Amino acid sequence: MRIRMLVQMNGTRDGEPWPDQGEEADLPTAAAAHLVSAGVAEQVDQAPPVSLGKRRQGGRRGAVTHP
Repeated sequence: MRIRMLVQMNGTRDGEPWPDQGEEADLPTAAAAHLVSAGVAEQVDQAPPVSLGKRRQGGRRGAVTHP
């Protein structure tokens, strides 16, 4: 299950540091569900968000610009 940490945790999990607050991680379902139910993490979509790139500023919507 993919989760996002809502708090900063100290120590390690299986010898690795916990993800920082705001970072996402894949954990076994039982462990992730425990963190979510405790309120220290939230479940996120399986696939990371797809970046559509930066929106250009100004100009008409849908206008094509040529260099």
